Amino acid sequence: MTKMTGKRALLEQLVADGVRHIFGNPGTTEQAFQDLLQEFPGITYVLCLHEGVAVSMADAYARATGRPAFVQLHIAPGLGNAMGMLYNAHTSHSPLVVYVGQSATEALFQEPLLSADLVAMAGPVSKWAVQVDHAADIPQAVRRAMDTAAEPPRGPTVLAIPIDVMEETADVDVQPTAFTRWAVHPDPDALDEAAELLAASRSPLVVLGDGVSLSGAQDEAAALAEELGAPVWLGYSTEVNIRPDHPHLAGTLPFTSVSAPRVTDDLLAGHDAVLVLGSPVFRFIFPRPGSPVPPGPRVVQVDLDSWELGKNAPGVLGIRGDVKVAAAGLLDRLRAAGVPGAAERGREVSAAVRDARLGRLAADDALAVPADGPMPVAHAMRELAAAVPADAAIFEEAITSSAAFSRHVMTVAGRYFRARGGGIGPGIPGAVGLKLAMPDRPVLGVVSDGSSLYAITALWTAAHHEIPVVWVVINNGSYRILKENLVEYLGPDLPGRRFVELDLDRPALRFDDIARAFGVHGERVERIAELRPAIERALALNRPALVEIVVAGKIGDATP
Repeated sequence: MTKMTGKRALLEQLVADGVRHIFGNPGTTEQAFQDLLQEFPGITYVLCLHEGVAVSMADAYARATGRPAFVQLHIAPGLGNAMGMLYNAHTSHSPLVVYVGQSATEALFQEPLLSADLVAMAGPVSKWAVQVDHAADIPQAVRRAMDTAAEPPRGPTVLAIPIDVMEETADVDVQPTAFTRWAVHPDPDALDEAAELLAASRSPLVVLGDGVSLSGAQDEAAALAEELGAPVWLGYSTEVNIRPDHPHLAGTLPFTSVSAPRVTDDLLAGHDAVLVLGSPVFRFIFPRPGSPVPPGPRVVQVDLDSWELGKNAPGVLGIRGDVKVAAAGLLDRLRAAGVPGAAERGREVSAAVRDARLGRLAADDALAVPADGPMPVAHAMRELAAAVPADAAIFEEAITSSAAFSRHVMTVAGRYFRARGGGIGPGIPGAVGLKLAMPDRPVLGVVSDGSSLYAITALWTAAHHEIPVVWVVINNGSYRILKENLVEYLGPDLPGRRFVELDLDRPALRFDDIARAFGVHGERVERIAELRPAIERALALNRPALVEIVVAGKIGDATP
């Protein structure tokens, strides 16, 4: 035990846990902590101009490093500003530890300005939240928060610490967090049952989610699909869960549109067994009442998150366990037993996937590129992918351009991350967090115009801290995803109807000018021939740079 103040205990515990970056936006209830930072030169305070930016930056940093990231927020309004991005982290299981300053305990009964019940506020968007009222408890609270955030299902934890507790002196115990070893072995009997079901299937299908990436099970998942002769579809997937050129990878299940449940039904039609690894069954923005799985196929679901197992679909064979261990166990059993018809199915699946890919590429090639005016998204994304260095890491929130970009870029596990959770805005700050986690790699943020504006102040943070990120902002001048969903929702034949406030014009946005205003190199590209040289120039600068690509965006224009 060592006697010290609560604020020093907090920082000493962070040092013990290897924390090197704090993502935050300071306030008066954290001023004791803020002042003491100067005595800890090994920790960099990454100054963000909005709390949502701090959370998004930390989210990407945590995903890239695999360890909880530390965030500092300012009392109730700061926590409130961060709620949207905390929702993303909570929904999609990103490990964060969030410190929120609170008013002094002796005055809380008076309901001071800015104070609130921070634990109640954080509850819906955190895995665990607590107010720490004694300095002696701070190191243990941090260790518990770190371990809780890191253990699947991962998620943000929140520590509300009053300012007088930070100034209080106490005997404290600082030592590194002993993280739980969470790789749970699945029940062997359940694996036997699942293997028997899958081996007997005449038309199996495999669905992969981010639980595959968490367990490092990409090779096992691919081998299972090959052994079964099954097509692979990505479920709710924001990381690289199978290599993008795998011959069985058919595509991504839809989740954003009104028709997503029906489209998923059509994709599942004709399959009598579905193996779901590390993914919900199934996640939609507009789910229909009842089961998300149509009558017919038997479902085997493997995940470490027991809450997701059979949550909405009846009759699921749910297996709790590490996805890598479970996939390897299933593979051993299937190889021993044999899978009738798998080789022939696999050849048919590979041929169908190849033909579909070639068809999409041919459709891209058939799009005309105008001499003047916005370029087709498909062509722009092909040129962008060609300019990406082979060793680059990418944070992508391209929204309606994402599918076209994915057709051309070679994504690598641990170096390609999509925005997760559904709340838009992580793209600009996410690239900064990724660069801090991978300082020796070139890092690109590929971001749509609408989502970038939710967190545009992250440009200043990169300039201020001299973090050499290159962003590519895809400007179609609209909230195109909303337009597409609205057309699908209402139907295309609606004479006299118009899109109400879904265009980002009057005035038109100039992201190159915005970038320069924040101290970042800015360049605007309007012709396809200019695109690759602009990206290469930005990468060569070795400082924060933004390239704006003007693409076709009106409904009816050439699209992905």
